[in-house]
Amino acid sequence: MQLLNRRQMLFTVLIIFTFTLLAGCSSEDASSESGDSTDKTPNSITLSWPRDIGSMNPHVYNPSQLLTQSMIYEPLVSYEEGGEIKPHLAESWDVSEDGLEYTFKLREDVTFTDGSSLNADIIKKNFDAVLENKSSHTWLGVINVIEKTEAVDDSTFKMVLSEPYYPALQDLAVVRPVRFLGESGFPEDGDTSQGITEPVGTGPWVLEDYKADEYAVFTRNPDYWGEAPELEKVTIKIIPDAETRVLAFEKGELDMIYGEGVISMDSFNHLKESGEYETDLSEPLATRSLLLNSTNEKLSDLNVRLALQHAFNKEAMVEGITLGLEEKADKILSTNFPYTDVDIDPIEYDMEKAVSYLEEAGWSLPDGKTIREKDGEPLELELMYDKTDPIQKSMAETLQAEWTAIGVQLNIAGVELTDQIERRKAGDFDIDFWYNYGAPYDPHSFINVVAEKGWGVAEAHSNLPMKAELDAQIEEALASQDEEERQELYNGILNTLQDQSVIVPVSYMKKTVVYQDSIEEFSFPANRDEHPFNEIKVSQ
Repeated sequence: MQLLNRRQMLFTVLIIFTFTLLAGCSSEDASSESGDSTDKTPNSITLSWPRDIGSMNPHVYNPSQLLTQSMIYEPLVSYEEGGEIKPHLAESWDVSEDGLEYTFKLREDVTFTDGSSLNADIIKKNFDAVLENKSSHTWLGVINVIEKTEAVDDSTFKMVLSEPYYPALQDLAVVRPVRFLGESGFPEDGDTSQGITEPVGTGPWVLEDYKADEYAVFTRNPDYWGEAPELEKVTIKIIPDAETRVLAFEKGELDMIYGEGVISMDSFNHLKESGEYETDLSEPLATRSLLLNSTNEKLSDLNVRLALQHAFNKEAMVEGITLGLEEKADKILSTNFPYTDVDIDPIEYDMEKAVSYLEEAGWSLPDGKTIREKDGEPLELELMYDKTDPIQKSMAETLQAEWTAIGVQLNIAGVELTDQIERRKAGDFDIDFWYNYGAPYDPHSFINVVAEKGWGVAEAHSNLPMKAELDAQIEEALASQDEEERQELYNGILNTLQDQSVIVPVSYMKKTVVYQDSIEEFSFPANRDEHPFNEIKVSQ
């Protein structure tokens, strides 16, 4: 009887094992049939991203993601280490003595992934598409001064400016909007602002498979004109939640977590201290700031803006939230950009000064109340933040607590990134997180957006009494052909912006990367928005 029972048990186990095996095979088959191409293959990596890659249109902004746009589309010139501008799709260029004409000699034998050739006509067609919708791109200074473009011959493209603009080449190195779409990617009417037919570029990567809000798979472009990447495939899984990303990484489902604000500093340190993974931080690349909207009646008063800046312990907050991985920012721009190493007095943490400024502005604290009032109205403000960014969220919560101590009620609102950007552009905010652009944009794009309306930053400064004078200084700096004069103008502009406290510097941001030990080589790109995949090597 015991022998029979053992045989029955063995038979039962065998049936269960076989059923499980078949179920597993069926699951794999179903996954394959569904088009989910996220399975691990040799010489490939899988990483996460917090949001969908978007439409992959090189001439528009959100929801398209810079990381993936830079994989497919390429610039005329590239921004390299030390701020050096090097040839890319243009193998050389000449600039006229008056600084108005830029003539580019294009590389030969470069093709788009639709098989069409790169030539001056398609370069001009891309510029024309961008300039047709100029109002969407005025944050980029060169767009405002392009008078005309010309296809001189197949391999020669000319850009003529209406006035000198010293950082024109730096602007052409950015990821968008002046990168180049192949002919078959254009809609019939040529208006790319309404969409493209397919993502056709000259870059080293091709979008092979895509499922909205789930994944995107890129494979190496077999006909790439330049040095081919070592990797054959890059899979990007869309994982909005930061902690879910970390769990997926620890389970081995991801090879890498890379970017800005994609992982909490606590999780970064946890993974670093485990000793099981490789971690790295980039050099400072931008300033994490608060943007205070001076069109808000309460924030139009400089005393209120100064009070808010004095009333939070910036050093303690940055240390506590980023665990020392970011640095406290005393200046709006870090000194590793041209023209930014200027003498500026930092605004230090001082609660007594904060209270004094609020009293001077007429905001008093009624007996028995915790929120200050003026003419019966409470001192209540809203701070919005990107709800997918754990650092913004933690900083918002800290500011909420700290400003309560001086009688300010701060309401915090987590919003989608696209909503955050649209509200900022519309001026529909009190306080917002904002970052300068980093390399290759700054400092010229930073001061341009302070002057140029349509992006929320100029509007936030619009109630400053010296705004007209500030705008004139910015215009003069961007057109200046004299280095000493340009430096003097930057000195005045940056000091004025610091003193007025519309932009409150918080910390100097860095990119983070965490990766499995199967990745043998990784380096951060010099251009803040470029992808890093061309330089990655993995063990076979």
